[in-house]
Amino acid sequence: MIRRVLLGNLSLKAAALALAILLWLFVSSKGQIEMSLDVPIEYINIPAGIEISKHVVKTVNIVIRGHESILKNIRQGEVRVSVDTSRAKEGEGTFPIKKDDVKLPYAAAVIKIEPSSVKVLFEKTITKTVGIRPVITGIPGSGYVVKTLEVNPKDAVIEGAESEVSKVGYLKTEPVDITGVTENVRQETELALSGSNIRTRIHKVDVIIKITRRER
Repeated sequence: MIRRVLLGNLSLKAAALALAILLWLFVSSKGQIEMSLDVPIEYINIPAGIEISKHVVKTVNIVIRGHESILKNIRQGEVRVSVDTSRAKEGEGTFPIKKDDVKLPYAAAVIKIEPSSVKVLFEKTITKTVGIRPVITGIPGSGYVVKTLEVNPKDAVIEGAESEVSKVGYLKTEPVDITGVTENVRQETELALSGSNIRTRIHKVDVIIKITRRER
């Protein structure tokens, strides 16, 4: 009889435990939502002497799950994806994107990553010396003209992926406006590198413009 009572109590306890687990699962899932995000990929630990080609997968789509109050307040930059390229070599390589590569706010989980891997082309890093061409806009004041146009320094060393550097014959400066000027101009300006994957060891140069009266 005692055995029967004990077995009965165990059955009741097991049933109560199962019910508690189901209730916990129900409560835990209440308010949970899924969200799809397009996240920029950060390629880290690139070995010296090589670099990523211009054409590369820049974003990844991830689906995350968490409480609605948390996911709806996610700010840009709180979700990040980092791809470790420390073992990369010159040429094409495939790198998996794992859940551990995704940085999420507390209490959110990664459900899906698309694509789950990326192909990246690595090229040799080279340097090259190219000339610098000053750029001006506008025209001097009435009766004046540009006599000479110079830049100091006259050239710069550029660095980057071989395919990009080999296409560059010279660099331009950002425009210097000479509208209405009647005397010489010496102005520091930046090199025009916007949208380019190349780097320079100098970023600013002096543009020297000599202005003279128009000959009659």
